Amino acid sequence: MDTAIARPELLLVADAVAREKSIDRDEVLEAMEQAIQKAGRAKYGQEKDIRATIDRKTGDVRLSRWTEVVETAENEDTQIPLHIALKFKPEITLGEFIVDPLPPIDFGRIAAQTAKQVIVQRVREYERKRQFAEFKDRVGEIINGVVKRTEYGNLMVDLGRAEALLRRDELIARESFRNGDRVRAYIYDVREEPRGPQIFLSRTHPGFLAKLFAQEVPEIYDGIIEIKAVARDPGSRAKMAVISRDSSIDPVGACVGMRGSRVQAVVQELQGEKIDIIPWSQQAATFVVNALAPAEVTKVVMEEETGRVEVVVPDTQLSLAIGRRGQNVRLASQLTRWDIDILTEAEESERRQEEFRRRSGLFVEAMDVDDVIAGLLVTEGFTTLEELAFTPLDELADIEGFDESVAAELIRRAEEALVRRNNELDEKRLSLGVTDDVAAFEIFTPAMLVTLGEKGVKTLDDLADLASDELIEILGTAALDEEAANEIIMQARAHWFENEEGGEGVADEDADDVTPGENPESGEAVAHDRN
Repeated sequence: MDTAIARPELLLVADAVAREKSIDRDEVLEAMEQAIQKAGRAKYGQEKDIRATIDRKTGDVRLSRWTEVVETAENEDTQIPLHIALKFKPEITLGEFIVDPLPPIDFGRIAAQTAKQVIVQRVREYERKRQFAEFKDRVGEIINGVVKRTEYGNLMVDLGRAEALLRRDELIARESFRNGDRVRAYIYDVREEPRGPQIFLSRTHPGFLAKLFAQEVPEIYDGIIEIKAVARDPGSRAKMAVISRDSSIDPVGACVGMRGSRVQAVVQELQGEKIDIIPWSQQAATFVVNALAPAEVTKVVMEEETGRVEVVVPDTQLSLAIGRRGQNVRLASQLTRWDIDILTEAEESERRQEEFRRRSGLFVEAMDVDDVIAGLLVTEGFTTLEELAFTPLDELADIEGFDESVAAELIRRAEEALVRRNNELDEKRLSLGVTDDVAAFEIFTPAMLVTLGEKGVKTLDDLADLASDELIEILGTAALDEEAANEIIMQARAHWFENEEGGEGVADEDADDVTPGENPESGEAVAHDRN
């Protein structure tokens, strides 16, 4: 007996929904099958394994109950023992299913409504999956849409086959859009969330400016010119670093265009945002100088360990280098990823003289030498007593104005000054209560031990209780890196584990070492000799 019921209109509905929602026809039919299965379970029992199929060619609907063949049935609604199943199908084996056709369902009003809800929900899920699959690979693209509605200043943008969110803080300052306005924005993120995939747009993202130039400048689109970095103060000013892979093409001129036509097209889209286009350089110092344009730079001092760079500019160029409200130096710092400090020539000269006086004073006070010799040492690059004490005699004697006897005397005085200073620091370390166990670490200098004592790290346990980042924070990144800090802390903790192991051994030994004639419970000793 054929229990199928012909419903060719289901195929027509599936085709219409698939076209409207831009999803696969089979996915719509699967949603319909699940709706029919739900109605079937409502009629024949929720616990039973009811399955529905729709013929993809004729639209025939078949409903059936599936029962799994098992050795011992634990659920009578969905399982049947093998010895009983063999009576119905002698050739059946474990793991197979007995499929019993069921009469077609006559959908009532409630059942039809339930089925409709299931279909709508499933179609919505398939639509969300399709949207996510389509847009997750489009992050970094510029897209055009129409403002659909405004929610608390945030724009919901209709992209045709999806809806995106353009938040208020991702809009350029002072620009506004009304419903129905066309908007151009940058897809910076696509995320799957409980309410469906969310597409996030931005008009302030640095990538938006870069993509706009790629649309306006064919050389960027073709890869001849590369945009290496972008920094923006949206709606006000931006800096963009470019490099050409063809020496015959000027990257800055190509981006500006004939009479500024290319850059002006981008400026208009960005509400008049001024754009500085600068040549990128592999040399960090040159790149920093370029980034600070239009200000002129006379000197650059790089500190790679700290990621800072000091830039000296003429006194008349200070305001230009800093920019209004610090805008120029801030954008240059973002573009180059260096922390930039701006100094005038007068400030730099004054600071250099102060540094010279400070270092000269160190040698005068510690070694009892005159200002001329101290100044000569600083001029030759000596900054600490250690550097002078460990300099080879012949190198020091080669300095103009020194001979071997003067060099030897300077080294001797530097060594004596170091001994005095270390003795003073050691006394201070002891007065602070820093133990010899802590001082035994060879990596710690006397000055570092005093610093630890001042911060309350006085014993091995205090040191062991620290985390590596805490130790680095106390002593400074110049003194320790993370690997050395971890090693010090693990060495400081070693005595904890030794004590635990030793404690266990003592406990075991005491437990077994009971003197003959001793009462273990009372602890009273009986007068017997151990031997």
